Amino acid sequence: PGRTQFKVVIKALCPKEVTRIYTPRPLDRNDGTFLMRYRMYGSVTKGLKIEILYGDRHVAQSPYILKEPVYHEYCDCPEEDPEVWQDMMSCPSQEPQITEDFISFPTIDLQRMLKEIPAKFSQTRGAIVHYTILDNHIYRRSLGKYTDFKMFSDEMFLSLARKVRLPDVEFYLNVGDWPVEHRKANDTPAPVPVISWCGSVDSRDIVLPTYDVTHSTLETLRGVTNDLLSIQGNTGPFWENKTERALFRGRDSREERLHLVKLSKENPELLDAGITGYFFFREKEKELGKAQLMGFFDFFKYKYQVNVDGTVAAYRFPYLLLGDSLVLKQDSQYYEHFYIGLKPWKHYVPVKRNLEDLLEKIKWAKENDEEARKIAKEGQLMARELLQPHRFYCYYYKVLQKYAERQASKPEIRDGMELVPQPDDRDSVCSCHRKKPLREDL
Repeated sequence: PGRTQFKVVIKALCPKEVTRIYTPRPLDRNDGTFLMRYRMYGSVTKGLKIEILYGDRHVAQSPYILKEPVYHEYCDCPEEDPEVWQDMMSCPSQEPQITEDFISFPTIDLQRMLKEIPAKFSQTRGAIVHYTILDNHIYRRSLGKYTDFKMFSDEMFLSLARKVRLPDVEFYLNVGDWPVEHRKANDTPAPVPVISWCGSVDSRDIVLPTYDVTHSTLETLRGVTNDLLSIQGNTGPFWENKTERALFRGRDSREERLHLVKLSKENPELLDAGITGYFFFREKEKELGKAQLMGFFDFFKYKYQVNVDGTVAAYRFPYLLLGDSLVLKQDSQYYEHFYIGLKPWKHYVPVKRNLEDLLEKIKWAKENDEEARKIAKEGQLMARELLQPHRFYCYYYKVLQKYAERQASKPEIRDGMELVPQPDDRDSVCSCHRKKPLREDL
């Protein structure tokens, strides 16, 4: 667009309604597309008008008119009809990973889970949280010492409940790193459905989007800087101006990462790898050295990004895909909810588990620049599609919905459970105009 800046003007359709709306400058994705974000600090009942101006001209099909009430994030005003909500959110009709995850669980026996899960998983792992959602309220009890990460699941379930009426469900969420249910579908006893943030080829856990991408989505324009949208406007120089080397920075959470640093020392013209913090292999720090921390946006000054597992799947993978570099991904038994939509050699370049072919793959990318660029672009476009904020909400809802359909008995608020309250709404005005049906109408 040259030096002229886009101007975004957002206001209530009804002149009598005044609300505070934060609108940062649009993010330039360097491919002719721009992302416009806004965050509301009040609600409007008659709708919003969004104008995108270039100079004094409307562009990009502006103006956009949202005719329904538009509520700010902390306004507790759920859509009572989930079908209407899913339609409004353009939720996909199927999520292949959800379909696959529930194959092992045609029915869900809550009574068996109540007996088995606390005994089997909470003592050994110590990171299980027992949730019940009843009448759109969230209740929970923590089982074990390592359940602090429940703040992320609380945050998402509460946010979802403010937007749509959730089904009544009772389930166990593993907030630790590793998937926990390793029995196969035809084992005796059969596996039980535990919900986790990460899956693996030898486990039966039902996978949700990770706490990392969930929090990133909820906190956009608030407390986080590296969210999935801001990354897209900070992808570094154009492809032809990027440094023609592969980059890795990260903690020492897996031995292959140490191997990367050795490869880097031997082949500095191909690879720049460094460990930024030693926790697991402290004795190696003297030999391998400690790299300076690096701002994530600076990663994209490099043409190639190496993605190596941490304790489980490396949760930076979605962010790397959204950049404008080629991702070289280590083969892994672990996966996140969206990996099923990706194909090697189409969206990323696969690298063997032991990294023995990594240098060869970097050389291939350097010698096949156009093809490498095409794979990088395909990966970026697919990530933009799969990692849109509304897709996470849809995904969480569909997991709860599918789970609720299979429960063999009614969920209950169990002894020791506490209500997770909705956040206090005093900072922002919330006037909820959706009609709440009477209980007997539901």
